[in-house]
Parts: sequence; C-alpha cells; structure tokens
Amino acid sequence: MFERPSAGERAVLVHLDIGSTAEPDEREEFRRLAVAAGAEVVGSLGGSRSVPDPRLFIGTGKCDELVQLVTDTAADLAIFNHPLSPAQERNLERLLKCRVVDRSGLILDIFAQRARSFEGKLQVELAQLKHMSTRLVRGWTHLERQKGGIGLRGPGETQLETDRRLLANRMTVLDRRLDRIQVQRAQGRKARDKAELPVLSLVGYTNAGKSTLFNRLTEAGVFQADQLFATLDPTLRRLTLPDGGRVLVADTVGFVGRLPHELVAAFRSTLEETRNAALLLHVVEASAAHRARLCADVEQVLAEIGSDAIPRLEVYNKVDLLPEESPRIERDSSGLPKRVWLSAETGEGIELLLQAISEWLGRDRVRCSLDLESDEGRLRAWLFEHAQIVSDAVNPSGGWSMEIIIARPDWERLAARSPRLSRGVADAR
Repeated sequence: MFERPSAGERAVLVHLDIGSTAEPDEREEFRRLAVAAGAEVVGSLGGSRSVPDPRLFIGTGKCDELVQLVTDTAADLAIFNHPLSPAQERNLERLLKCRVVDRSGLILDIFAQRARSFEGKLQVELAQLKHMSTRLVRGWTHLERQKGGIGLRGPGETQLETDRRLLANRMTVLDRRLDRIQVQRAQGRKARDKAELPVLSLVGYTNAGKSTLFNRLTEAGVFQADQLFATLDPTLRRLTLPDGGRVLVADTVGFVGRLPHELVAAFRSTLEETRNAALLLHVVEASAAHRARLCADVEQVLAEIGSDAIPRLEVYNKVDLLPEESPRIERDSSGLPKRVWLSAETGEGIELLLQAISEWLGRDRVRCSLDLESDEGRLRAWLFEHAQIVSDAVNPSGGWSMEIIIARPDWERLAARSPRLSRGVADAR
C-alpha cells in the first residue's frame, strides 16, 4: 500500500487547457505560486482536454507521460493548477508514487506560511482543515478498522472515523475562537463609526502593490515584497488628507483567480473591513499584460464577499514601468475621479490620489463660517483637531472668527450641541 511521503519540495507542474486555451500569464502565475510555496520546479506538463477525466483528471495517456516525468526528475510532488476531487487526487498519488497537490491546496499552503497574527493563523488552519476533511481517504494502512481483543471485540471505530471526529471537533473550536474575534472587530468598527472616520479599503490582485501603496500613504512599514501573497494580515492606519479630512486606510489580503472557497469563508472577519468601507481603492498593476482578466477576477471575489456595491476608485499602480504613461487622474462623465495613474514605488502621482480621495469624500463635507466667544477655547481646539481650518482670526470682542471645512456628520453633531453655531453660514462643497 502506498504511504504518502511527508517531505520533499521538488515539484512537477501540471496545467491543462480545459475547454479553451489558457493565457500565458496564467501559467506564469501558477509557476510563481509554486515558487512562493517553496517548491523547486523541476518539470512541467501541459495539454488540453474538452472535459476533465473523472478518474485521473488528465486521462490515461497524459498520466503515463506524467509518471515518466516524475521518475526522470525525481520529483517529490505533482502540483495541478486545477481543483481535483479527493478520488482523482488519491488515484493520481497511487500511480505517481508521490504527493499530489491541487490549486486550492497550493494556495492554502502559501497562506499557512505567511500568516503572522493569531487571527490569521486560526483562519488558515480552519481553511486547511475544511479542505483536508474531504481528503482523508488516502492510501494509509492505518485507516483500517482497529483490531479487537479481549474486551475490545466488535466493529469498533475506524481510524478514518476517528480522524473525521477529531477534525470536526477542532473546526468547532476554531469557529468559536474566530467568532469571538469577529465580535471584537465589530466593537472596533462601532468605535470608528462613532468617531465618524470613513474607512478606505485597499483591494486588488495579489502583488499589485497594495502594501507598497499603503506604506507610501501611511508610513506604516508593513512587509512588502515582489512576491504573491506577501502580506495576509489586515492593517489599519489613520491618514490625514490635504483638505484636513481624516480617514482610516485598511490594507487587506490580495485576491487571486479561483481563490479557494475555504479561504473566502475562513477570512470572513478580515474581509469585513472591505464590506464596511466607505470607498474601495482597487489597486491594479498597470504594467500587467492581462490586467483586464485580473480586474475581472477581483470583481468576482468582491461579489462573493458582498462588496460589489461599494463605490470604488481604480488606482493604476507601477506606471513607472510604462514609459508611455504618466501620473494623472481620469474622470467620469460627472467629473468625479474614476482612475488614478501613479507609482507607489517612486511616489509619483501620490498627491493626485490624495486629491481624488478628497474629492470623493468631500461630497459629504461642508464649509462653515463661525464666530466663537472668548470662553469657547476648548471648542476651538476641538475644531483644530477635527476640521480643516481655512482661516482663523481674533475678532473685536476677543473671540475668534473662523472658516472651516468639516465632515457633515461632525457639523450636524456640533450644531446639535451648540444651536448658536447653526446660524453660521454652511454651504455644501
């Protein structure tokens, strides 16, 4: 009976065109995913089929080729750029005499390596267990029914049933822990809502430059690298806009085509930051050859997590790699910013992005003229903290005449607390 090896990173990559021809960048992305997981790519196998083979996915002829390739390269595992059923995975392992990993298992392995926070590790473990629970029937001899003896005779519990029970118990524990973390996140969001701070969520395909842009905007210093899924854990930082407005910027996990459903489900609390954002900054790699496909994949994931209705501003990053392009703002028919071209690496166009964000959020800001009494110094200090001060001068009575730009919710709350102030001139920007 074949016993699955527990180590080894020499990998053969398998990608078939099912029904249509795949784009070259899809194969390159697959190779980069394998490298990101730590694999040493020693060979690859391609081909095409109209439909997958129900038993082996690739068919008997291609399977013979793959067996020969694995033997010639002394590969430890075969990685498929496709979802495999448990039966297909098991059948392939018996023929190849090596481990077989499908696309979902590959992405889950990368996430397991990159998770740093307690929550991220719990989420990845839960996703892995859900994926593993459908793949317990392998070739291990220890899955045979436990042997009886004196006092132990009878059908007993198979090792497979024991494994399933242990997995189910562990998943229940993880679900409860993540539910508690989700409650804590909800409390944090409630506090931010009370402070009336809008949230900007950075979303986009993995390696589009979200973390680099996040660091450029907020000087957060989060890890950034030219690799897929460099960061997984969400980070929130405050940002002050040129017009004085204050926002929270959230850096989220990067998306990828055919993201495993187990991950989407496990990362539900992390993705809450995206679902509750006032504006999505969709970061696009401007230099990507097939950026339309990448954008479509991101839109699909946004729809899956319920964020497709949130307004978004497209940020075309890495413009420094395109000599024919320059930093600029593109607007829609109403004059609202639609797309910003910039380079997060060099900083070119960052001021244009801040301007575009201010315009988007400025639709809900008001310009006010106020006259404060001499004993309202505490209120004046509050305005300096929460509003953009256009002008500030001492008036003849010893108070202050001020012109400010402030978020509408802050103005309404201020006017309700001090009715006298509501007589100030207030015009929507």
